Amino acid sequence: MRIAAVQHDIVWEDREANFERLAPQVARAVGAGAELVLLTETFSTGFSMTPGIGEPEGGPSSQFLGAQAAEHGVWVAGTCPETADDGELPYNSFVLAGPDGTTHRYRKLHPFADERDRFRPGTGPVTVEVGGLRITPFICYDLRFADVFWNAAAGTDLYLVPANWPSPRRHHWQALLQARAIENQAYVVGCNRVGTAGDGTAHAGDSRIVSPMGELLATASGTETIVLSDVDPAEVAATRDRFPFLADRRG
Repeated sequence: MRIAAVQHDIVWEDREANFERLAPQVARAVGAGAELVLLTETFSTGFSMTPGIGEPEGGPSSQFLGAQAAEHGVWVAGTCPETADDGELPYNSFVLAGPDGTTHRYRKLHPFADERDRFRPGTGPVTVEVGGLRITPFICYDLRFADVFWNAAAGTDLYLVPANWPSPRRHHWQALLQARAIENQAYVVGCNRVGTAGDGTAHAGDSRIVSPMGELLATASGTETIVLSDVDPAEVAATRDRFPFLADRRG
């Protein structure tokens, strides 16, 4: 399967403007052969914690992903703030939309810093099989918690990690993406935004696709672009057969 990570800027708190900007970028990724297109964390609003920024589950951001998936016949994913039925704090929801109208959700387990006051945490990882590829999404700050990646490793071929990771800690982002690939012997796709957010936070992008051996298959720097790579679950299985590290864990 060919995976695309769309490294993009975000118009602060303006969903319609972001939908208009992102639709052509999704189309370009599909034109390059992508069968799954990953957008960033909070692709439609920026990493805003303004009260009321949440939208209903299945709201405009989810609808945009679904419409893009249906139009192009591919899978499209990103995260958005979604409220639950009880009307309390929203989740930071990863939404994976399929070309047949199906959607899958993962809710960010680890809110970061002040995010804890504005977003509620999710309850556990989610793994979805797409075209024979077992996909487990995590979101941004989740990347720092190796145990949740490890706990899902046996059933995962590919981790997707959309983010709004700030520039001052860019070397952490780069190193942790490779570490999660190496220690779990799985592909990792990190999709980070570029540009300066409405709260003044700068982002350097550094999106990348990492092989099960930790090799950089595709990388980006600090501009809007698309990174692409083919991923193959057979390569994950072969890597784990050659180096059966997962079976050696104790405790």
